[in-house]
Amino acid sequence: MKTLQDWLDWQLRLHPREIELGLDRVREVWMRLGAPAPAATVMSVGGTNGKGSTVAFLEAMLAAGGHRVGAFTSPHLLRYNERVRVAGEEADDEALIAAFERIEAARGDIPLTYFEFGTLAALLIFAASRLDVAILEVGLGGRLDAVNIVDADVAIVTTIDLDHQDWLGNDRELIAREKAGIFRAGRPAIIGELDPPRALCAEASRIDASVFAAGVDYRYEVAARGWLWQSGSLSLQLPRPGLVAPCQYANAAAAIAALYMLRERIGWQAQAIIDGVANAQVAARIQRFPGPPELIVDVAHNPQAARVLAEWLSRNPAAGRTIAVFGALADKDVGGIVTPLQGLISRWHLAGLDADSARGLDAGTLGARLNPEVSRRIAGHHADVRSALSAARDEAGDYDRIIAFGSFFVAAAAIASARATDW
Repeated sequence: MKTLQDWLDWQLRLHPREIELGLDRVREVWMRLGAPAPAATVMSVGGTNGKGSTVAFLEAMLAAGGHRVGAFTSPHLLRYNERVRVAGEEADDEALIAAFERIEAARGDIPLTYFEFGTLAALLIFAASRLDVAILEVGLGGRLDAVNIVDADVAIVTTIDLDHQDWLGNDRELIAREKAGIFRAGRPAIIGELDPPRALCAEASRIDASVFAAGVDYRYEVAARGWLWQSGSLSLQLPRPGLVAPCQYANAAAAIAALYMLRERIGWQAQAIIDGVANAQVAARIQRFPGPPELIVDVAHNPQAARVLAEWLSRNPAAGRTIAVFGALADKDVGGIVTPLQGLISRWHLAGLDADSARGLDAGTLGARLNPEVSRRIAGHHADVRSALSAARDEAGDYDRIIAFGSFFVAAAAIASARATDW
């Protein structure tokens, strides 16, 4: 295998299942690789939604404070290299290929999934990069996710909601128990949700983690021009986050809480936190491309994320209509995603994702899952995101806006199209 794409294609064929939770296989390969520490300090970020944004806040705050930071996130949007960043730069093909070669030499007959290969590669690259801090985004799970082979010095759980029920359970309490598996005894466990499932706190206590919870151990209050973060006698006056969704205050507050709990280890730099809050960016989180018509791209792919998007759209009404480009994977709660948004969207262009993923729904099947109110507003069924976006743009007037959402595949295609056409 000569190119990065060759390696990625081969990894997808290597394991018979796209997802296989469990730590025994990936831990054994990691041990064979010598299990080098990825950084002097490790942070892990789990939860249903908000993980990528919280990683971005941590990365920006720490970098502003002069720390050398590595960040592992998934999935990517446009390039696999996005998943592994060192000091703000994406890992190059050569570094990823070298890591994959080491993993392949060590694994023997142990099968690894695509995600497990990527996790191990990130850890190897970080270990060789002399990092002060490594930030690891947990995948769909927690307890049995490949990232959990590393004992993080602080772990954050952002939110708990229904998603990936086939693997994690059918209610918030069951999912919370799985997500709490990233906590460690005696180490800080940041709970970023104001009303978390009882099981999350109970499991953290059972593990004997050092719980630091929103609304209890730290608080934040949003004002007209900024916001306040407070714990005990310490308070910070902060600017509005550069990320605009209403939930970003909670994500930024959880990131600050993690830094606070590690302050004796990595220091506490108020100005760096202020700068990081203002400057953190991550693609496809209410990402706006000016028009006319304006294009808004968001990865909202589960009901909780859709409610956040709906709240932002309600607070920021369009001068004209809002036209949706929507696609989804087969294991998603399509009804739960569209319901919070249906009263805010005038027209729906459905995009097939069956060519992007084995789990992708074609536009016809997606349409059959929609409720009658949304079905009456369907403007067209399209083979892919690009054609759906083109049709939406042809339909939109100068005062309308287009919102592309429902999956990382939708967001990736919309961003690529917008950049290619100089939207």
